[in-house]
Amino acid sequence: MIDRYALPEMAALFTDEARLALWLEVELLAVEGWSGLGVVAPEAAAAARRRAPVVDAAFVAAVNARERVTDHDVAAFVDVVGEAIGPPESAWIHYGLTSSDVVDTALSVTLCRAADLLVGAAEGLAEVLSRRALEFAAAPTVGRTHGMHAEPTTFGAKLALYCLQVERDRVRLEQARAAVAVGKLSGAVGTYSNVDPAVEAHVCAALGITSTPANQVISRDRHAQFLYAIASTGTTIEAIAVELRHLQRSEVGEVEEAFATGQKGSSAMPHKRNPITSERLVGIARLLRGYLVTGLEDVALWHERDISHSSAERIILPDASQLCYYALVRAARLVDGLVVHTDRMRENLLEGSYGLVFSQPVLLALVGAGLDRDGAYAIVQRDARRAADERRPFRAVLEEDEELAAALGAGRVGAVLDEAFGLERALRHVHRITDAIREVGR
Repeated sequence: MIDRYALPEMAALFTDEARLALWLEVELLAVEGWSGLGVVAPEAAAAARRRAPVVDAAFVAAVNARERVTDHDVAAFVDVVGEAIGPPESAWIHYGLTSSDVVDTALSVTLCRAADLLVGAAEGLAEVLSRRALEFAAAPTVGRTHGMHAEPTTFGAKLALYCLQVERDRVRLEQARAAVAVGKLSGAVGTYSNVDPAVEAHVCAALGITSTPANQVISRDRHAQFLYAIASTGTTIEAIAVELRHLQRSEVGEVEEAFATGQKGSSAMPHKRNPITSERLVGIARLLRGYLVTGLEDVALWHERDISHSSAERIILPDASQLCYYALVRAARLVDGLVVHTDRMRENLLEGSYGLVFSQPVLLALVGAGLDRDGAYAIVQRDARRAADERRPFRAVLEEDEELAAALGAGRVGAVLDEAFGLERALRHVHRITDAIREVGR
């Protein structure tokens, strides 16, 4: 992962030092598990832990140097650890285990810690969305379908729906954490032929995960689920970012990303204030979906195991975790600092649309007055097209329509149109959307 998108608390989980420290802890816990069974003397287990090397840059360098000889990372690690501990206690390191016992169990712990950060960041984004949704719960704006003006909504309702989606992603991340919170120390093909199941139980309990039946490797559908939760979260963030990008366009001008003192939007055009954070988040979401595809392809391995998944996972799991975390944190900051122009929203809604956003209430009023739906639709569609073509207020065109007046009754046109063009009517139930975020505790 490039430093640009690596936040320190998440990046720290995926360093070589962190990875090898967890490998070492699995190995030492396994020795202590054997000690509990009476296979290893308690004094030997204590000595192994006491003389275990400090996992620092020098230790990583020593393992890397040894791997250039062994061409096997775990074998190199075991050699270096054994040299540090020394005989006879070093003989018990990796006793009865296979490489995947150590690697997969340690990886599960890392992914659990990553998931905890992701869940926390998702909660942070949901909290910001909820707060700003309630702030703008009554701020009317244009609802758009197919990119075109549709009917009135509120900006708070938009944010509330995103909040609910992030909340669902938070749940998916928690479920993914549970899926990967498993370990296995069951040997070469998972049959415990050379390791007692009690050793596995001891190690997993000490690490805060549970034992799982497995082949030589933990089944990769668990890791694919983890990557799906990440990809889904990224796609939710992309949905938010795409909406904000559209609303910031010069022709719309309803929101703006925060712009700091000294910030420059363009190297060439001093007037530019571009939605750079939103655009960056869209790009990140594309990567996260790509990682999911690779994770799904890692599920089908040959027989009890191969390592076709291994090289891919060294990249996709750290990168996906770090990118998703970065995106969640940045999205929360984006929404928190968003500049909202409610006056422009009202202008676009009431003037920019010529009032066409109220066409359906007019249609329903005509149907209620006794016209068949197709006939009523034709009247409203004709007047709407005329208003748009002539750039005139829709209501003024309707008031000139003799066919509409005849259908409604000449004395009722004003009252009917007052009702149809009222924002209060259009938005009288929109609070149900913002109320929903309170129901999930936001």
